[in-house]
Amino acid sequence: MSITTKNGDDGTTQLMYGRRVPKTHPRIEACGAVDELNAALGVAHASVRHDFVRNNLLLIQKDLIMLMGELSVQPEDLARYVKDGYKLVTPTMTGMLDALVGEIEGQKVVPQGWATPGATSPGATLDLARTVCRRAERRVCMLKDSDELKNAEILIYLNRLSDLLWLFARWLEAKAETR
Repeated sequence: MSITTKNGDDGTTQLMYGRRVPKTHPRIEACGAVDELNAALGVAHASVRHDFVRNNLLLIQKDLIMLMGELSVQPEDLARYVKDGYKLVTPTMTGMLDALVGEIEGQKVVPQGWATPGATSPGATLDLARTVCRRAERRVCMLKDSDELKNAEILIYLNRLSDLLWLFARWLEAKAETR
């Protein structure tokens, strides 16, 4: 089977369970933004050398794949999605991000106020990922505003993730200064 199906040549794409929507649909915009975020995290993962950040980025990337799956389902198909064994974004997942935020903040290595991206290459990749995360969050907000988002935890997860990515960047910069 080829990756090229030509089914999207008319400007539509397929969601889970065969539903087709325009490629400009807010659900596709949200999925695309999260996909970009995952790719940006892949770049960050490839550039970061500290296991603490690398290992957590990989876990987050796996969470984002699950999150994208949930976003690719129309609200009327969500019960079927769960019945088929797929998982939804949960407060436990957001709690993992909260725990990481607390761990980094507890080390007192994070500056107060604004930071200019680019102090280190790995930090810059995380700052770029953070901005992509904020865009994904805005796209998911569009789904929420149009009553197309049934699991508000997705929005909370992305909001927390952007905070964590900022902290990861500052943490790496602080570690680079102490070498």
